[in-house]
Amino acid sequence: MYHQRLDSDRLTTPEFAQKLGEISTEINQPVTVYLNRRGQVIRVGVGSLRETQIPLLELPRYGSERLSGIRCLTTQLTDNPPKESCLTSMTLQRLDALVVFTLTGGGITRKGGGVTGYIKEAYLCNLLPQSEFNLENQNYWTVLPPQSLEALAQQDFIDFVEGLEEEFQREFIAQDVDSDNDRVILVGLLTNAPNTQQFSDRMTELARLVDTAGGEVLDTMIQQRGKPDSQTVVGSGKVEEIALKVQTLGANLVVFDRKLSPTQVRNLERNIGVRVVDRTEVILDIFAQRAQSQAGKLQVELAQLEYSLPHLTGKGEGMSRLGGGIGTRGPGETKLETERREIQRKITKLQQEVNQLQSHRSRLRQQRQKQDIPTIAIVGYTNAGKSTLLNALTNAEVYVADQLFATLDPTTRRVSVIDQETEKTQTILLTDTVGFIHELPPSLMDAFRATLEEVTEADALVHLVDLSHPAWETQINSVMKILEEISLISPLILLVFNKIDQVDQETLEYAKISYANALFISASRKLGLETLRHKLAQLIRL
Repeated sequence: MYHQRLDSDRLTTPEFAQKLGEISTEINQPVTVYLNRRGQVIRVGVGSLRETQIPLLELPRYGSERLSGIRCLTTQLTDNPPKESCLTSMTLQRLDALVVFTLTGGGITRKGGGVTGYIKEAYLCNLLPQSEFNLENQNYWTVLPPQSLEALAQQDFIDFVEGLEEEFQREFIAQDVDSDNDRVILVGLLTNAPNTQQFSDRMTELARLVDTAGGEVLDTMIQQRGKPDSQTVVGSGKVEEIALKVQTLGANLVVFDRKLSPTQVRNLERNIGVRVVDRTEVILDIFAQRAQSQAGKLQVELAQLEYSLPHLTGKGEGMSRLGGGIGTRGPGETKLETERREIQRKITKLQQEVNQLQSHRSRLRQQRQKQDIPTIAIVGYTNAGKSTLLNALTNAEVYVADQLFATLDPTTRRVSVIDQETEKTQTILLTDTVGFIHELPPSLMDAFRATLEEVTEADALVHLVDLSHPAWETQINSVMKILEEISLISPLILLVFNKIDQVDQETLEYAKISYANALFISASRKLGLETLRHKLAQLIRL
């Protein structure tokens, strides 16, 4: 009885609405019907709009300038305006329009056929275009005053939707959207940790990571709770809020500030309707973009595969036949096992190649040691200015940019330094290494072990710190923690504060008092470099 063709230029017909009212009254349950733009019924459910909504991943994706091409008719048993949960479901599905019928509690069957008297009045609801420039004061929808079925039937549906989409299109153009970039919403979880400043610095860093990866951050959403939710990290209520923001801002990617389990990724994507990634995946993407040498590309690919393998398993456990038990035995293997085996084969092959790279670097280091040339590795948090310092000391031409992980591949150059005590000129090898970051992903630590050995095998280290960064003390601790994790051999570490030309006098004085044995330089302006050269000569003599 539902699958009849309706007038394509009308929102509904009184006869069809009355029939929905009759059924809803008879079963004492809401009835919800979804129709396409041609007026054909595509889905019918018993229950409220929230209970019967179409899964977000099954909806057509038209982008933030379009609606979904689906309208909805639903009944409600109470004589009240639509609830916010109903309107939220409309927003999540980007419905062309929503019509909510209130019931009278009874009705009659006409002698000539058909029913009447079941519907009291109708509420017509629709979405509103969202402005990126007024995120804090948004109305997602509008609800027209209740009207009769006859008045509703006179609405020209085609004209109604086209007018709405013209407004969405104008707002879309006004926002100057670059379709080549991911439009990103950041999500952070603040637990009961006392240091909120560290959390704020972490979210700022995540925004920079997304920007470096080529994404555009539209908004940042914070959830505070005692501990992460095992299923969705932030809880179902916050997930719904995120989904609303995604739909209204036209985001196509959600980035979480912490590592997500395969189950959490699956649950979040199902409820939000767009791709969901964590901080580790953003870093891996940056590494994939930045790797220039064959060795760098090799190590990045290994890290990506090692990260993707458990996530592949998590997303497909229900499809696996190899776990044993009833219903799992039989010939052949599923696509999941095929993909998993192929990834495992690639990982094994890449690990062999990384081992060969490791051996090659080891032979090069042995040759340098035979020549009795001391080596010093420059380490530090990403974007501390390591490449700039190497260029300033050795006239190298290493790529420099104000970005996180601007360079990945280690570069070694010779530099001559004069020992002030012996007045002898000494040649040393100075190596620029990959930048560190808070909670460097384990997959990257393992894949880049061949590169990180340049640090562990060095005779001494220069720990470069960006003094202009608000969280420079936290960055020092993060770097030292990573050095401990990779079993640093050399105990000789020279702490050098960079970018002193970009800090105020109070910060500079505080750092000099707190770290009395450190050096203070500006690599970009070549301030303090001569003192650094003398200190390097003294360091290798020790």
